[in-house]
Amino acid sequence: MRIGFVVNEVATEMPGYTTIRLAQEAINRGHDAWLIGVGDFAYDPDDIIRARATTVPKKKYKTSASFHAELNGKGAIRERISLEDLDIVMLRNVPSDDAIKRPWAAGASIEFARIAMRHGVIVVNDPNGLAKAASKMYFQMFPEEVRPKTLITRDNKEIKEFAREQNGTIVLKPLQGSGGASVFLVRPDDMPNLNQMIDAVSRDGYVIAQEYLPAAEKGDMRLFVMNGRPLRVKGKYCAFRRVRAGGDMRSNIHAGGSLAPAEVDDVAERIAEIVRPKLVQDGMFLVGLDVVGDKLMEINVFSPGGLGSAQKFTNINYSRYVIEALDRKVQYMNYYGRNFDNVDLCTL
Repeated sequence: MRIGFVVNEVATEMPGYTTIRLAQEAINRGHDAWLIGVGDFAYDPDDIIRARATTVPKKKYKTSASFHAELNGKGAIRERISLEDLDIVMLRNVPSDDAIKRPWAAGASIEFARIAMRHGVIVVNDPNGLAKAASKMYFQMFPEEVRPKTLITRDNKEIKEFAREQNGTIVLKPLQGSGGASVFLVRPDDMPNLNQMIDAVSRDGYVIAQEYLPAAEKGDMRLFVMNGRPLRVKGKYCAFRRVRAGGDMRSNIHAGGSLAPAEVDDVAERIAEIVRPKLVQDGMFLVGLDVVGDKLMEINVFSPGGLGSAQKFTNINYSRYVIEALDRKVQYMNYYGRNFDNVDLCTL
């Protein structure tokens, strides 16, 4: 199998990132794996999509750190490859990370991947599905039963009224963005300062005002879903908990949160089952569900991270099973030819 992993920039990938782990696992299992930055594509005059891609010289790496070092070292192999020669393109870039400094890059991978897809390359997650998920508005397309009560607006008065309906305790965050940036927990004592909070969030566009879930005090759980089902190996779910640091309401790891083992109960399984039909409909191969109590806080479809974090608590190399699932899709193509749409192959 020949697989290309698309990231924001190859140089900004870090050893512990899930994409690096997946690429290392692909190499270790005898596949060809290339990393491609969003700015590395080209649509050539012969109507073929090519890209400047990077891979490593060896066929086996003991750690993601050694793999990452060679990927960025002098011995790295850098070639201009045709996407048509790849079996799989896995889109792992985060559009919101480019939205401000490189707005041209935010949707570029989806556009180039669509063309490669039409030429017979399997693209995961499905680029048309990802286009629908370009903002947090996508989250509102899932059943109300699994979502916190939410208002999306730029009107200060509407947000204040919503806050009063929620007894003065809500969460404010931007419609665009990720990683816990510009997220505020508003409590009753903060109401006199609500205008300033709204202004800080609305600088980047629309504001999400959301019901506060008391269970969030204990952090959240990241549960991986693959092919529409919770990823479970030998009875152990690919999941972990993120616990807040001190009084910070954000449990994101780079916002100061810490990791803990996760217990995936019937409530989490039920949430995963409720969202499964839409994930399958949109061709979402690998997804991260962020669960708080009996609700979802977020559905990460672009670059869900944490396979290594889940492995830390279960001692299972989940990257292996993701790569095996991708290899099966290639085998399906060999058996059936192009008789399945890409969106269907994504979750087979």
